[in-house]
Amino acid sequence: MLPLAAERWADGRSDLLQDELTAVVGSSHVLVDPALRAQYEVDWTGRWGGPARLVVRPGTPTEAAAVIRTCARHGTPIVVQGGNTGLVGGGVPPAGGEADATAVLLSLRRLDRVGEVDAAAAQVTVGAGVTLDRVHAAAAGAGLAFGVDLAARASATVGGMVATNAGGIHVLRYGPMRSQLVGAELVLADGTLVSRMGGLVKDNCGYDLVGLMCGSEGTLGILTQLRLRLVPQLPERAVALCACDDLGGAVELSTELFRRLPSLHAVEAVDRSGFQLVLEHTGLPDLFSETPPWTLFVEASGHGDVVDEVGGILGRLADPERVAVGTEPRQLATLWSYRERLTEAISAAGVPHKLDVSLPAAQLVPFDRALRAGLSQACPAARLVVFGHIADGNLHVNVIGPAPVDDELDAWILRLVAAHHGSISAEHGIGRAKARWLGLTRSAADIRAMVSIKAALDPAGLLNPGVLFGT
Repeated sequence: MLPLAAERWADGRSDLLQDELTAVVGSSHVLVDPALRAQYEVDWTGRWGGPARLVVRPGTPTEAAAVIRTCARHGTPIVVQGGNTGLVGGGVPPAGGEADATAVLLSLRRLDRVGEVDAAAAQVTVGAGVTLDRVHAAAAGAGLAFGVDLAARASATVGGMVATNAGGIHVLRYGPMRSQLVGAELVLADGTLVSRMGGLVKDNCGYDLVGLMCGSEGTLGILTQLRLRLVPQLPERAVALCACDDLGGAVELSTELFRRLPSLHAVEAVDRSGFQLVLEHTGLPDLFSETPPWTLFVEASGHGDVVDEVGGILGRLADPERVAVGTEPRQLATLWSYRERLTEAISAAGVPHKLDVSLPAAQLVPFDRALRAGLSQACPAARLVVFGHIADGNLHVNVIGPAPVDDELDAWILRLVAAHHGSISAEHGIGRAKARWLGLTRSAADIRAMVSIKAALDPAGLLNPGVLFGT
């Protein structure tokens, strides 16, 4: 005779896994209704997603570990999700129908506790579900700052940012998320909770398990808490928008600023199509008499008078008549809005093919030239928008027009990146979207080594199956 719960499960009137997860987190945090699951099942781009068996939302690391243990005991795959701001399908189930929905979607948004800032160590402990803007606020409250920033700060969670080794606009000064990580608590595939939260800068006792989690996209373990490095607050800021006649000029100006401007904090570039799209979508005024082929966004920050420093250098390197400078808080916010509202403007124009890539500095111009020439022949009606973190070689390629399901375009662009000695992912990960093309960036031996690590830590392959390596 089967136990009562198993009888109900076998008869289809209940679900044993659902019952056990409900016992862990409570019924209000196990979402089965398709209408309640929907916001978790499709990613921010609208291109990737599929149905989950259910969505479970633990509220503590202990609950998260119990959820993983329960799923492991049932042999149920787990898709882990933070703020669901990813662009490569790494935090949503694969496409399919309800009958194909086998994975539990583990949302970490409720792991949102922000600890007190350790001012002496310049560190803070936060839950994996804490949003980036809350980390900034906590740091600022202690007279410090956090070294990573990006436009999705209100919704992107730090757990997901570590899992994808996110970068953003300040990489040239502080590095990506990997450089901010000094400790982590994580759950392994069998539900074991491992804590390395000491925050010691020097701690050489064996393998860097915390560093291994950074960029692993939830395939090796589930991050529950993070210990983050903070940086000094820089009170003086200046932002300048510079018109450039071509990408080569923007790259050259960026290089010279890096060499000559110690207070350089960010350098971003947006092509004419992207800048015009922002103007169309937002109604912001055009800062130039004619939108230039490329616009360079330059930010300097420090303790001294950075305004004169920036003005003096730009006065020698650029045409003063084609530079807009802001120093007051409202001016700074307005100038940055031309860059930060670009992603919003692109999405309003259609479902884009979004490809996050990086290239050597010497290959940025040849790649851009080949991209535009090839796209004008293959998809003349498509709208191409290129922007990105030009100082570290990270470009975001957006193509609006081709059908979202057409991955031949993606394949062609990624092969073009590889032909120019670049990487097919700079800061958003591989996810499901790029898994089949991982070999363009990594050798067979490299991939075998990574698969071996995955097999050692997740022998049953339950954590984010299909992400990074494909099915």
